[in-house]
Amino acid sequence: MRSTKAARAGQTTLAQYRSYDRSVRLLLANQFTINLGFYMLMPYLAQHLSGTLGLAGWLVGLVLGVRNFSQQGMFLVGGTLADRLGYKPLIVAGCVLRTVGFATLGLVDSVPALLVASAATGFAGALFNPAVRAYLAADAGERRVEAFALFNVFYQAGILLGPLVGMLLTGVDFRVTCLASAAVFALLSVVQIRALPARRGNDTVDRASAGVDRASAAVDRAPGRPGAGRPGAGRAGAAGPGVLAQWRGIVRNRAFLLFSSAMIGSYVLTFQVYLALPLEVRRVGGDGEFGTVAVALLFAVSGLATILGQTRVTAWCKERMAPGQALAWGLLSMGTAFVPLLAATVVPEPGGGAGRWLYAAVPPTLAALLLALGTMIAYPFEMDTIVRLSGDRLVATHYGLYNTICGVGITVGNLLTGAALDAAREAGMPALPWFALLLLGLGCSASLYGLHRAGRLSAPAPKVQQLAVA
Repeated sequence: MRSTKAARAGQTTLAQYRSYDRSVRLLLANQFTINLGFYMLMPYLAQHLSGTLGLAGWLVGLVLGVRNFSQQGMFLVGGTLADRLGYKPLIVAGCVLRTVGFATLGLVDSVPALLVASAATGFAGALFNPAVRAYLAADAGERRVEAFALFNVFYQAGILLGPLVGMLLTGVDFRVTCLASAAVFALLSVVQIRALPARRGNDTVDRASAGVDRASAAVDRAPGRPGAGRPGAGRAGAAGPGVLAQWRGIVRNRAFLLFSSAMIGSYVLTFQVYLALPLEVRRVGGDGEFGTVAVALLFAVSGLATILGQTRVTAWCKERMAPGQALAWGLLSMGTAFVPLLAATVVPEPGGGAGRWLYAAVPPTLAALLLALGTMIAYPFEMDTIVRLSGDRLVATHYGLYNTICGVGITVGNLLTGAALDAAREAGMPALPWFALLLLGLGCSASLYGLHRAGRLSAPAPKVQQLAVA
């Protein structure tokens, strides 16, 4: 067994990709394409709205905020629909809706139309994100952890390449970027319709339940049974619980909610690659060419580290750690990512020259690298743990609620981080935000380790329904 695992660990990323079924390979390629199309456009949307269209800052914030809210706030709905209608229809619908939304963003200039288009692009993400992850988890089977490691590779590759393509297209015209991104999602929609097999969650369980229902109906129709031959006998409850009952059941899953709450910190910490780290680079290095290059370096280091190291890190961790331990170590790495920035605050800032450039670039780049390492350690086990805590039931709905919880946490966390950055500058305490983020990582790591030690991250015991035939 160990030799088999070692052989898999030694496989290249491409060899691992080829070892999966067609549906898994297609989902991985889809995620790369989804992120390519998305990140071609989104980094340049704010500049288009404020510069080309001349919108006020608050209107730019409103347009972007509507997109974020329509995605984060609707993940639960998207996940629920995926569990009820099947994964493929929601993936296709999300791609089609984003095609329309991105094309509209490039063709309209009125605020109401921009708001509708922005909401459409956000809701599209809420439709296909839970469905893609639930589909991948179902078809990867026992190799779920390794599949999600590959998923993160393709995910980061799209994030890395998208802005570069978008920069070239936006240099021509932002409308060209919008239409090209819409074309990417239109092509993706066609590929899904033609090549992605239909898939529903819990196929095996549902078939077993159907067998139980048929057996129950046969018993009820047997001679001498009360109600024998009565229309509808034996079918009571066959339709299953309603949406609200399902949501209540998930909310009562205490282990899942505790895990979701503990993982909020990971998203707040990793988001600092887009918030606190670029702000720190520009604070020290300025807004000129050097600042731009140094910020680009943050994204390049994070993306390339994941592409080159994710599968090896996952194989190493799976060989040596339980999932809960890997999660705790991942959060610990994310927390310690801010130690270089914390240490830099005790060193006098150089007045200029190469020393100031190094001071501006090196600590944030080290932080980005450690955040990427923490994500590489934690992410595959995080996705796997959600499936285990769901009991392999309503997986997309669990993913949807999980994304919503973490999305709210990111919003609150970023507000607090921004406030801490402002307070640190006003009070002359530059270490404050980095120390707070370090504590957040340590606290979440300790929480996850505690859940692991208490057995709260293990799969719930299956509920066996016995068929009474007395």
